[in-house]
Amino acid sequence: MAYVIGVDVGGTFTDAVLDDNAGTVLAAKAPSTPPDYSRGVIDVLEVLAEQLGCPIDEMLANTHHIAHGTTSSLNALVMGNVPPVGFLTTKGHRDSIYIMNVEGRYLGSSPEQLQNVMGQSKSHGLVPKKHALEVTERLDRDGNVVVALDEDSARESIRELLAEKVSGIAVSLLWSFRNPAHEQRIRELVHEIDPTMFVSLSSEVSPRIREFARNATTIMSTQIGPGLRDYLGELESKLRKLELAGPLLVMQSNGGAVAAAEAPKNAISTVGSVLTGGVVGAVSLGKQLGHRNIIATDVGGTTFLVGLVVDGEPVRSSSTIINHHPINVPTLEVHAIGSGGGAIAWIDPGGNLQIGPHSAQAVPGPACYGQGGTEPTNADANLVLGILPERGLLGGRKPLDKNLAREAIRTRIAEPLGLSIEDAAAAIYAVQNAQTGDLLRKTVVEAGHDPRNFVLYAFGGSGPAHCAAYAAEVGVREVIVPLGQVASAFSAYGLASSNIVLAAELSDPAAMPLDPARAERNFSQLETQVLEQINRQGLTFTSVEIEREIDMRYTMQLAEVATPIPAGDLDAVGIAQASDLFEQRYAELYGEDSGFREAGIQAITYRVRATGILPFSPTLPELKSADSADASAARIGTRKVCLNGRIGYVDTDVYDYSKLLAGHVLSGPAIVEVPTTTVVVPHGTTGTVDRLGNLNIVAH
Repeated sequence: MAYVIGVDVGGTFTDAVLDDNAGTVLAAKAPSTPPDYSRGVIDVLEVLAEQLGCPIDEMLANTHHIAHGTTSSLNALVMGNVPPVGFLTTKGHRDSIYIMNVEGRYLGSSPEQLQNVMGQSKSHGLVPKKHALEVTERLDRDGNVVVALDEDSARESIRELLAEKVSGIAVSLLWSFRNPAHEQRIRELVHEIDPTMFVSLSSEVSPRIREFARNATTIMSTQIGPGLRDYLGELESKLRKLELAGPLLVMQSNGGAVAAAEAPKNAISTVGSVLTGGVVGAVSLGKQLGHRNIIATDVGGTTFLVGLVVDGEPVRSSSTIINHHPINVPTLEVHAIGSGGGAIAWIDPGGNLQIGPHSAQAVPGPACYGQGGTEPTNADANLVLGILPERGLLGGRKPLDKNLAREAIRTRIAEPLGLSIEDAAAAIYAVQNAQTGDLLRKTVVEAGHDPRNFVLYAFGGSGPAHCAAYAAEVGVREVIVPLGQVASAFSAYGLASSNIVLAAELSDPAAMPLDPARAERNFSQLETQVLEQINRQGLTFTSVEIEREIDMRYTMQLAEVATPIPAGDLDAVGIAQASDLFEQRYAELYGEDSGFREAGIQAITYRVRATGILPFSPTLPELKSADSADASAARIGTRKVCLNGRIGYVDTDVYDYSKLLAGHVLSGPAIVEVPTTTVVVPHGTTGTVDRLGNLNIVAH
């Protein structure tokens, strides 16, 4: 029997899902174990093995592969918990990362934040100036050497950075994506001095035009690369000692996995890996349920993440934004804020209640964990409101202390605002739902979609407690909480469902219509590159699919649109069709007649994506059907719960998920307790258990 295992390492909990492709799907959850997250991975694998009824080494010896996703890299970048790194660039261009192309002052900000000029922070620097140094060299736009690399001055700058005890060095030179020779030589010089130093080259991490985004991408990849390398090396070593037979794969932002040994070289490609897993899982589940327009939401311990599936396909982007910086990484479009279950509630200098972005994480954790945390979090508020059971999480294996939660809310929120503890907890719950609703609005409405045409999927340990409320914020009427065998481990289910996806790209700006031979040369180079990477993954695929696209724009504009290019030899007709498709997509994004063909169209960046299809396709098993809609047999009692500060605490039915059957109907308000999460069915809604065990919440 060959197993596929998906493992989702969050800031607070680690989830895992096992599938044997023959109808067996198992899920497990264990606390994350920072700073050594590998211990939490082994812990959750042991829980899976216990459910299988065999030793962990026997389970791993029969495992085809493990697909691993983590929020730790994204959390580190969002919260600024990264080690010091060095940055080397062409002489005269160091300050580009501080000028930020101006756009760094507003990227990622809401209209309300942009209007509050006095409240804006300008401290978005990625590295201190003493860690950003220059080297003498220069290439022209065609990659020709204008000024040779001064190796002596480069060595001097390298030694200066090493003396500062940096954990890695990012190298991003002008026009290096056209000729990487100088960057490659600088890496050689670094390793002559310190063979162990982690080095990232922009020509490998982000071979795209535009200096600021390329610099930022390379620096951020360097900030998380050494930690990812050390963590994955340690984890793989432990798994091999436990007889893991197949490879360890790491989920990427583009919707597919890559071998663990390959991941640190382009660490930035893993930052959206957990929601990526959730979106992949949403696509898979959507096929079973007949949903083609899906809002995938994941509320973990640290972050709230949102992705879209439109007409059955996940929405992709060629870039993303992290902390005001544009990041060049092909990705399933992911939007994130620090607003998870462990997000800390605090009062700003203006006396306003804020939630996040900082999180209590697994250590010390929310105050109610009793592990030394003293700051109130969403989890503490939910415990005080009666949403979470006082006996604790994970079926009681993770005890919770309500008195500690009340004390944290009293001292940090209630007394400063002149509120009762209960009202302060209700305020935290309301603000959390409002700001997560704001992110949904930004993700869906600002992309030109009507939320009423979508179904919302809610997963993660904290998502089911808030999903109906934040869905109502944007007018979504139907919410699916994927429960069944996966519950809060839905992202891990998506990881187990994922294939290998590798992407390569290259900027080669030119006006349309392109020379077909030039385009073919670029695509051929990129296809060779991704196929070589596919062959290094150590897996056998049922097939390999190749997709090609070009980022195009109207001349003198910045808005680029990824435009699919058909397979096969390109000719003048194919180039013209690509221009037409670009204009069609541009109109869909920005409105009819918003384009201006007379200005001309430019092809900027070529991209090739290779998908290695694995011989596994996990599907959720069906649940036994109930004789009637009456779910009273699953009701385990009532407790006072406050879901709305205006209504206050009301007696609320509490149900044991393990006793619910397909067809059971719950009228809100109700609480459904699952070993790995808690689901809220609010006032004015109905929850129905579907044939796969998911809870379908619909507003009246």
